[in-house]
Amino acid sequence: MTDDEVRAQVVAGSQVLALADHGDLVWGHVSVRDPGGRGVWMKAAGWGFEEVTPERVLLVGWDGEVLEGTGRRHAEYPIHTEIMRARPEVGSVVHTHAPHTVAFAALGQPLRPISHEATFFVPPEIARFALTGDLILTPALGRALAETLGRRNAALMVHHGIVTAAADIETAVVAAILLERACWKQLLAMAAGELATWSDDEEALAKRGHCYPPELVHQAWAYLRRRAEARRS
Repeated sequence: MTDDEVRAQVVAGSQVLALADHGDLVWGHVSVRDPGGRGVWMKAAGWGFEEVTPERVLLVGWDGEVLEGTGRRHAEYPIHTEIMRARPEVGSVVHTHAPHTVAFAALGQPLRPISHEATFFVPPEIARFALTGDLILTPALGRALAETLGRRNAALMVHHGIVTAAADIETAVVAAILLERACWKQLLAMAAGELATWSDDEEALAKRGHCYPPELVHQAWAYLRRRAEARRS
């Protein structure tokens, strides 16, 4: 994969996250592992997801130096570098401040598989990073986040946002969107009363296999790409 192709992936992921209302002014970012092992590609600081173009994508080295592109890197680059250091199979990381996930995490309630979307994450119980609600500004905090995430595909960052991780950008972005939808649906149900039912682990795992095999996740990504491109045209 060429540098231009990787930049295009970061642009596409950013545009899809903007479409799905994961933007928080100029904050939040998605990364792709550099195929050459130099670090991670992510958008430059100061731009909203919908504003990302190939010229606004940087290659950030493992220690935070900007190796390619112009502009400032995001201060929270250790979210991406440390998760990818810890997990060689991860090719993409998403960090956003999706509003329903932030609200849900503050309640301290377990994420229940009351919806299709929640089965993408549960079981096991979704990871919760509560060491700090502040920014992840140091490699040490990035490593702590990576340890909390473990082998899971997502973590709630209490009082902060979310992180998702996957082998490719398509899956990492769709995971972020599914997590926001899962939290929103549970908040909606809890607003009406105490939860009474949810899928047990056996049913949740079966639904995961039926609803979210890789080919369907990539179909969802393709649909979101079409919508994002239509909005830009």
